[in-house]
Amino acid sequence: MALLLLIETSTTVCSAALARDGEVISSRETNDGYAHAERLTLFCEAVLKEANVSFGELQGVAVSRGPGSYTGLRIGLSAAKGFCYALDIPLMTVDTLKTMAAGMREDAREGVLCPLIDARRMEVYCAVYDLALNEKEAARAEVVDENSFRALLDNNVVLFSGDGMPKCRELLGKHPNARFTEAGIPSAKHLAALAEKMFAENQFEDLAYSEPFYLKAYIAGKKPSA
Repeated sequence: MALLLLIETSTTVCSAALARDGEVISSRETNDGYAHAERLTLFCEAVLKEANVSFGELQGVAVSRGPGSYTGLRIGLSAAKGFCYALDIPLMTVDTLKTMAAGMREDAREGVLCPLIDARRMEVYCAVYDLALNEKEAARAEVVDENSFRALLDNNVVLFSGDGMPKCRELLGKHPNARFTEAGIPSAKHLAALAEKMFAENQFEDLAYSEPFYLKAYIAGKKPSA
């Protein structure tokens, strides 16, 4: 039973929420581009103020760890670590695709969940979960074509969601087992129940060594010289 600050910055969505005992009591989010550096700490302050809670009352911080935007993931984890260091409270990191699947369950009646994150061009980051959020297929990068997810679709009703969904709907939308929903857009609110369970089981990160889950190798580049 905990009071947790929740942070989501994996995609263009910048989101913060406050949860007590696994239930969201306050939230702020925007999806107007990569404004995480400017908005995140303000959103964190706002959710605490709205709930009449001080930073000193927080018992932990949970952050979406990826895959997703390299810059967004670093901003989110850096902020989460900063709060945890300053307040001497534990850090939890939650797989972004799993949090998306948690949001999708409200629209699922059967089959499996396949959250999709846009990875540019025709590529997506994806994973597959059952309705109890057990992982059926691990996170991977998938170049979407008309044969993508064919075996999965032939044997299951598959619910797709996320900002990578339009690529799949265009190519796979005619399959009788393909379903689509907007419910899986990344949001800090979707971390609440997962983070509460992690807190109860003491699944905490090492603040010094915790890193984002990029899925694909991150290679920093130099700006071209003028």
